[in-house]
Amino acid sequence: MLLVATYSREARTSLRNVCRGHEEATVRQFGRAALLADTEFGAFLALRLREKHGADVQIERTEPLNEYESVPERVREAAAAYEQRDHPSTPYPKFASGTDHPEPTAMQGREL
Repeated sequence: MLLVATYSREARTSLRNVCRGHEEATVRQFGRAALLADTEFGAFLALRLREKHGADVQIERTEPLNEYESVPERVREAAAAYEQRDHPSTPYPKFASGTDHPEPTAMQGREL
């Protein structure tokens, strides 16, 4: 998919118009940003916006996250356990303390 982010009012307006006019190429719209289909037409629309608005439009290519392929099992298990915690107000660092769950600072330093 192509992530198109806008940084001016005029660019946001153009992005909104592109998404409304080309729903078949719009995967999802977020207001200041949108995901466009990873097709030649999606790229055409994104590049057209950047041509019109210059640096006010940023385009990135994204790929969906396959959590079972990219995320270690210990992280998936920690996320599931944390969401099942007894007290919803317990912050993760306190929840993970003294367990086998990964520490937040350790996770922050590791790339997927």
